[in-house]
Amino acid sequence: MNGRPVRVTCARRTGTIDTVAHSDEDYSQALRTLAQRLGTSTSYRGWDDTEHDVSDATLRQVLAARGYATETTEDVDRALEDIENAPWRRLLPPVVVTTQGTEATVWVHVPHGNPVEVSMVSEDGDAIEVPQADVWVDPREVDGRLIGRATFVVPGDAPLGWHSLTATTIGEDNTVRTSDTVVVVTPKSLSPNAELADRQRTGLLAQLYSVRSTRSWGIGDLADLEDMVDIAGRVHGFDYLLVNPLHADRPTTPVEASPYLPTTRRFFNPLYIRVENIRETALLSPKQFGKIQDAAARFDKANVRTKKLNRDATFKAKLRALERVHKVERSPARESAFRAFVEREGTGLRDFAVWSALAEKFGPNDPAWTDRAAHPRTDFVLEQRAKLAGRIDFHMWLQWICDEQLAAAQRAALDAGMEIGVMHDLAVGVARGGADAWTLGDVLVSGVTVGAPPDNFNQQGQNWNQPPWDPDRLREMAYVPYRDMLRTILRHAGGIRVDHILGLFRLWWIPQEAENAGGGTYVEYDHEALIGILALEAERAGAVVVGEDLGVFEPMVQEYLTERGIFGTSILWFEADDSGPIPPEDYRTLCLTSVTTHDLPPTAGYLEGEHIELRSRLGLLERDIDAEKEVDSRAREAVLDLARTRGLLAADADNHETVEALHRLVQRSPSLLIGVALVDAVGEHRIQNQPGTDETQYGNWKVPLADSDGSAVLVDDLAEHPRLVSLVRAMATESSDR
Repeated sequence: MNGRPVRVTCARRTGTIDTVAHSDEDYSQALRTLAQRLGTSTSYRGWDDTEHDVSDATLRQVLAARGYATETTEDVDRALEDIENAPWRRLLPPVVVTTQGTEATVWVHVPHGNPVEVSMVSEDGDAIEVPQADVWVDPREVDGRLIGRATFVVPGDAPLGWHSLTATTIGEDNTVRTSDTVVVVTPKSLSPNAELADRQRTGLLAQLYSVRSTRSWGIGDLADLEDMVDIAGRVHGFDYLLVNPLHADRPTTPVEASPYLPTTRRFFNPLYIRVENIRETALLSPKQFGKIQDAAARFDKANVRTKKLNRDATFKAKLRALERVHKVERSPARESAFRAFVEREGTGLRDFAVWSALAEKFGPNDPAWTDRAAHPRTDFVLEQRAKLAGRIDFHMWLQWICDEQLAAAQRAALDAGMEIGVMHDLAVGVARGGADAWTLGDVLVSGVTVGAPPDNFNQQGQNWNQPPWDPDRLREMAYVPYRDMLRTILRHAGGIRVDHILGLFRLWWIPQEAENAGGGTYVEYDHEALIGILALEAERAGAVVVGEDLGVFEPMVQEYLTERGIFGTSILWFEADDSGPIPPEDYRTLCLTSVTTHDLPPTAGYLEGEHIELRSRLGLLERDIDAEKEVDSRAREAVLDLARTRGLLAADADNHETVEALHRLVQRSPSLLIGVALVDAVGEHRIQNQPGTDETQYGNWKVPLADSDGSAVLVDDLAEHPRLVSLVRAMATESSDR
């Protein structure tokens, strides 16, 4: 134990909350006080720079989703009192997240007069001294008992990691009471990002599924990724390749097209497996191997189609082939490697595999999910674990194969000379009723979804149909679900892009009763804990972190990301203030800067104003199309003028030359990372995703990669693609001129 027991004694004064008897007229104010106490915004500043009040109805619905009764003033007052007393009712907090180099205080609560002993052990088993601070805190009467508080200090030189702190107290009846908590020590600043400070680095940004090869099964896969990073690094000199989220979907058709609406963010999508690259495929009988070859050959035509991707056909064919390979007996070494993987991934993998096996039996709307299969520990599910053992093993095996092929892709990237390699994309959330919602339970909130308020590009707001983390439950679980998710993604990553990193600060919650996406409000998260844990896990993985911080946000967000050494994101078309476009020389240094993003048309299409025509056809404009075109044209020309005044763009430049000039323009920024969208590099015009639409309005996430003539561009073409080669040459010229 750490030192001698400390007796918590305090002056004999009663500590209670000052409660106010609200009249019916005061209800709204009381509700707003509670909301603010719980980090729920009662108003927000929109994209139009005006303050918008949040309705009482929205606040009630959001607070109800978090488990708070707020129908009357008395309900609200009780909730406020419970919140105030909650820390005093427990011996230790559920978790303490701190930054290395800074002392952290830990409050310990025991009945007044009882002794308490506190000790701390690092994750490596070393004792860490935790002294008591000389801090006087009056006791508080809670539930009829007088409770005292002692303050202990986690030293600033505690090592990085996940450590254990224990408090032990002895009551008046000599009953021993013990409680443990997790202490997470995170890095002050992320060193893998800091190591990039010597020069600017450039990478490709690609939607993997859209980039096929002659060897694909209709969808770009992990073997294609391996070839892409080799070409990008060895031939063109890129330092990284950022891909779309590769998270898993339901194990049945129809396959969800959006990579940003997965069933889980912890595990990967078997759709991306290259069957022929599995070692056991070569051990199939000639007849079985021939069936796999025949299945692959049936996608020869699909690999060069440019209208729309067909994930369903690919998934069905691959699943049949993978089932054949799974039956092949593995060598002792291979079997040991598989079992080691299963052991390392633990309960999370097993529960995901159970859900996957059940999802093959029950559709997403089957009543079983709300009854006998409501969660991983029902009697029915426990029975199914035995009955479905073979399918459960199959789904765990699929994740092992994904892990192996992801590792191969990252090795190929580094072998090709890339400094960073594969950069993964972490989606902002998961689908309702999916694997994470089932396995994590109330860590994800039901009754609300996540989205975004109206902004200049999406004037009706966005509803992403994803349940948010419950900030209270996530903290109660010591952020372990969040940590485990990060570890899986980072295992074979040279970097990670965090989509909507603003969501680690606050998220736009939309109650299911809301008429539209605008009827929501912001809910705050403990960003110091979430960003800190992200930095810790990335530090351990040696991975670069980029936060997508576009949209409406508080000024402190970018300041805090910079403080922690995390890169932000800049898009040329979005970088503007009241005076017009911001000169690239004034962009942030700790940043990934690119000309475009997947939520805009490729630059060739954007220059033609194709996004305005599309949004008009889909009914997404709030003003007349001609007025919209005029505003857009002025903004676009203002950006082009930045290139013209720097001698990068001639007055008579064509579309191709303009695209190259704009990429040279962003190189003028001090940003340490420059991103080149593969669609820009080959001349594609079509937008991959139109925010604010569904599959009935636009073929989001189903657009195969094509060039300016509408011909398919394959992985095999990238080494010598004329437009890509030209763009790389132009950017190399800009680099040499700096």
